Amino acid sequence: MEPTKVQSEGGLNVTLTIRLLMHGKEVGSIIGKKGETVKKMREESGARINISEGNCPERIVTITGPTDAIFKAFAMIAYKFEEDIINSMSNSPATSKPPVTLRLVVPASQCGSLIGKGGSKIKEMRESTGAQVQVAGDMLPNSTERAVTISGTPEAIIQCVKQICVVMLESPPKGATIPYRPKPASTPVIFSGGQVRAEPLAASAANLSLLLQHQPLPAYTIQGQYAIPHPDQLTKLHQLAMQQTPFTPLGQTTPAFPGLDASPPASTHELTIPNDAA
Repeated sequence: MEPTKVQSEGGLNVTLTIRLLMHGKEVGSIIGKKGETVKKMREESGARINISEGNCPERIVTITGPTDAIFKAFAMIAYKFEEDIINSMSNSPATSKPPVTLRLVVPASQCGSLIGKGGSKIKEMRESTGAQVQVAGDMLPNSTERAVTISGTPEAIIQCVKQICVVMLESPPKGATIPYRPKPASTPVIFSGGQVRAEPLAASAANLSLLLQHQPLPAYTIQGQYAIPHPDQLTKLHQLAMQQTPFTPLGQTTPAFPGLDASPPASTHELTIPNDAA
């Protein structure tokens, strides 16, 4: 759908989508009791506010609408976060008020324009709004997006978001963008030592270690010392784990799961020596 351009008091008014990355606690604050806060934000700003589903430590909050509506929604979020900071300070000995911080998720192809030649644009934004702006050097996992962190007073953040929106409208993303999707908390993670941590999956660690060994290698995205299964591999893992086949004691050769070969897990070493060499 082509964004409709309308002259408004604030200049050019177009439809825009801004994505924010939030922790679960921040999302809870935005949703409010029985969803009342987000309902009020939607009604008063006129923007569409969608929150990604899923049991993830991080969530994506998508704000769509005419620029005026987006700025109103951002103002409401920034003031809500400031209120949370003030409330948390009443129970703590801290005396200086920490700034409000928002994380935007921006296609990497637009980050160059936000930074500007030799960092000129980002410097100008910092100086004219009083907000701190940082563009992450690396892309978010499995995406072509980067996190842009803005912190300061709610007023400074609102001015900064306005300037970021102008840059994003002047420099649309180039090529296809692979959006960042936060990983569920239940992802089985293989640590560098080979131990497995699987949260809600109904399978013993031993079952999973056997399963994970038999997955073909490209199933993992290596991030630092972690190997994280891709979503389609996770589905297979989950289905296998849910079969709850009793786990065969190590050293026995019956396969623990149908369709997997019976080689024992990597922790046991068997040596076969031909009779004549014994």
